[in-house]
Parts: sequence; structure tokens; C-alpha cells
Amino acid sequence: MLKVKLRTTPRADAATPLAVPVAAGHVVPFPFAVAAGFTGASGQVAEQPGPERRLLLIGAGEPRRPLDWEQVGGAALAAAGRVVRLAIDARGLPPEAAAALAAGAALRAWSFDTYLGTPEPGASALDLVVDRPEAVAPLWARAEAGVRGCLFARDLVAEPANRLTTRGFAQRLEALAEYGIAVDVLGRKRLRREGLGGLLAVGGGSVNPPRLAVLRWRGSVAAPPIAFIGKGLCFDTGGISIKPAAGMEEMKADMAGAAACAGAMLALALRRSPAPAVAVLALAENATGAASYRPGDVLRMGSGRTVEVIDTDAEGRLVLADALHFAATRLKPQAMLDLATLTGSIVTALGAHRAGLFGSDAALMAQAAAAGEAVGEPLWPMPIGARHREDLASDIADLRQCASGRFLPDACHAAAFLREFAGSTPWAHLDIAGVDIRAEAGPLGRKGSSGFGARLLDQLVALYFEDPERH
Repeated sequence: MLKVKLRTTPRADAATPLAVPVAAGHVVPFPFAVAAGFTGASGQVAEQPGPERRLLLIGAGEPRRPLDWEQVGGAALAAAGRVVRLAIDARGLPPEAAAALAAGAALRAWSFDTYLGTPEPGASALDLVVDRPEAVAPLWARAEAGVRGCLFARDLVAEPANRLTTRGFAQRLEALAEYGIAVDVLGRKRLRREGLGGLLAVGGGSVNPPRLAVLRWRGSVAAPPIAFIGKGLCFDTGGISIKPAAGMEEMKADMAGAAACAGAMLALALRRSPAPAVAVLALAENATGAASYRPGDVLRMGSGRTVEVIDTDAEGRLVLADALHFAATRLKPQAMLDLATLTGSIVTALGAHRAGLFGSDAALMAQAAAAGEAVGEPLWPMPIGARHREDLASDIADLRQCASGRFLPDACHAAAFLREFAGSTPWAHLDIAGVDIRAEAGPLGRKGSSGFGARLLDQLVALYFEDPERH
């Protein structure tokens, strides 16, 4: 991660570019920028020519919230190009804006080069020039925790499936104990004792056995925890209902929901959040083999209910159903949110612009949406209608896993299915298919894994679950 140092003056180093944010409508005291038509509009960049230190003017537009400043910081990092160190001049700005500039630069600086023989050079250090470092430092520490959680999630999603197996994922999670997070990983024997038939069936055809990872952050508020439930399909072939070859390589990212939940837990621990939280992550690999589950099978889930399998490529809802029931009954949370790259139909509906938001509790859904808007991870509310549940009626089991046919609202069907296992606990479901991977670079990230959801969950807890008076 980008190393950030707070300074009161730029260091005397001609090799370090200096980026200066300029809001629209402010006086631009640089003739070269005026001549180039620079006005401070969002997205504008002007660079001073000549042999001296590079001076970059970054258009900030009309920033009204920290997210706007984060995008300016990311734009500054991108405009600097291949440099080792960048300086951003935040003098004259509020401390909150200065911290957000650093957060945006750190998010944009992330790259995944573990397997490159010659990694692409990029910035590794940032000098944030501010008026009062003591005022900015605590705000940056708070923002840094969320950034580190997001980048942890990005790293996990970027790993290839032959490296991040279910065992490998569990080991990465167990390492979070260093930060005060208690980690318990259930293997096959314990999964059988718990009766988690959905998770066992989905992971049954792979040489890499299924796991259920339970992460706990104690906090200091005497209240039930908030629970994050994550789909962790380390790879999804589709099983017997195998996927087409084209694009299947992207299925290494089918664990992005679990990665986001783990990143959120790391963020809470790094900033010592007072709110108790738990994460239940269903880890499996949906492969083909002699023990693969089949269309037409009937599974008995952890809740005791039976499910008729229609399509083995609709596996995510099966592992999530078991994880939701486990969390609701064993951990007694005050609220649950699940994150999953669940359906192609939500991508058809919302593209790569927003994640789908479903749920049983209007207040929790509104809180999740507000948190998403604050950190640039927007959601869009979607329905769970009575007909969606009726479509899951089965002749031989308590319900079907999905419907069959063409032009189906599969995202709504999946949400209706999951609702059956959430019980009476307030619950929200985020279908993040379409937003887990960036098809192209943006202000807050390069092309590749986005870490969508990690900062959203952290922000949700900060806004709504840390006040003792609320409980």
C-alpha cells in the first residue's frame, strides 16, 4: 500500500511531482494553465512544461463530500504516471479533504504484480502537504483502515484459483488473528455435524474441500453483532451444468463477496471499532467430479429444509443459504448483510454501475444504500415479490433452488430463495456481480478487482452501529 507521510512543506526533490488540487471557479495563479484553458473543472489536468519539478494542476470541480476529494487524489496519482513518490499540496483545505486526497491516491495506486517477473513501476510513497499534520493524522488513520480493508479484498480477488484454494483462502483469513480477529474454520467433519448440506454439495466435486470460516471482532459495545455473510466460490465451473468456456477464467473472482466481508472485518479491527461484528464466509470450489451434485438432486440444508436442485450453476445461493442460517441461529446478530457475485441477471439489469440491493428490512436497506453512496459503491433497490417466491415451488422438496426457462428474473428468484433462510433477523442482500471487477481504470482503482463492498460495510458500521445509545 502507498506509504503516506504528512508534511508541512514539500521536500526539496525535483524528482517528486507536486500535484495541486484546484476547485472550479477559483483563481488559477499559473499562466501556463490559463493558457491551456484549465478552469479547475473535474477531470481536468494541466502540467507545467520545462526541466524543473513537474507541477500538476488537478481539476477538483465542485467537491462537496470526502468521496469527491478521494477522486481528486486518485486522479492526481494517475496523472503523475510512473513515479516512485508523489506530493499532493493540500494546504488551505479542511483536514477531512486532505485525508480523503490521500485515501483516493492509495486506492488508485494499488496493483497486483505478485506473479510478474518484472513488475510495472509505480508510486509507493505519498507526501501529503498540509497546514496542521496533527489535525489530519487521526482522520487519515481512520481512512487508512478502510483503504487497507479494500485493498486486502482486492488482493484476494486478484489471486488465481490454483493459488487461492479453499484451504489457501482459510489460511489468509487465519492470519487476521494478528489484528485481534478471532477466526474459526469449519472443515468437512464439522460441516456434516452442522448439517450444512448446501455447502457440502457445492464443494463435493472438488479436490479442494469446502470450508465455513467464522470471523469475530469483539468490539466494546454491549450489543449483538452485525453479521456479514460472504459467498466464497474460489472457482466456479458451473458444475454438471457447466459454463461456456468463453470468459470462464473470470470465475476465479466468484469469491469477491467473501473477500469484501473479510476486508470489512480487517478495517473494523484496524480502527478498533467499538461495534461487535462477525463474518461467516462460505468457501467452496464448484467443480466437476465423481462426487459432484446433479440437477434433480434434493439437498437437506442446515435449516432442515429440503431443496430441489435445478441448475448446479446456481450454486451461490445454496452456500449462502447455509451460511445465513448458521449466522442467524448460532451467532444471534442484530442484522445480517450478505454479499455475493450471484447472478448474471443483475448485470443485465444494472450493468457495472451499481450492485443490486434486496432485503427484508427497509431501514437496513436504506442504511446500506447511504453507506454505499458515501464511499462510491452505489446500490439500487430491487424487489422480492410474492410471485418470485411462488416460482420456487417444488413438487418433491420444500422449494426449488431456482426457476427454469428463459427471460427469468433470476436475481429476484435468488433473493427470494435466500430470504427463506434469513429467518426473522433484519437482512439485506447485495448482488455484486458486475461491480466486483473494473473493466477499465477509474479514479479510485486500476483495471481489475475493485474490492466493492469492503468500504461500504465499514462505513455502514461507522454510521449506524457504533453508537451505544442506539442499542
